[in-house]
Amino acid sequence: MKLMLLLVVMILEGCSSAGSLGMVVKSTADPGALLTNKTSFREIGPANGEACRYFVLAIIPFGKSDFATAVDDALIKSGGDALLNVTVQSSLYGFVPIYNVLSYTCTNVKGIAVKFEEKKF
Repeated sequence: MKLMLLLVVMILEGCSSAGSLGMVVKSTADPGALLTNKTSFREIGPANGEACRYFVLAIIPFGKSDFATAVDDALIKSGGDALLNVTVQSSLYGFVPIYNVLSYTCTNVKGIAVKFEEKKF
């Protein structure tokens, strides 16, 4: 039993880190203008997104694991324009880490999706 547990630990390896932010907007938005114009918004609800990048044999990468891709994923799924009270988590996993057969890294974001409202004149 101990040998089996040791074998599983040697085959799988991973680590993660986390942080938080106050507000994140779409990569195409102008946050300065939104704040200067005191743009109103309505809360849509909880949203989460993920972006992953995979490595095969440590030389063949595919996918994107950057923060902007994860935020855009969350906003597309929720229909929002921004996320409030955002939590960010980055993870790195490896399978058979000695030979780097397969490894991947993912960025996950969670927050409250909001939709900006047009100003009525």
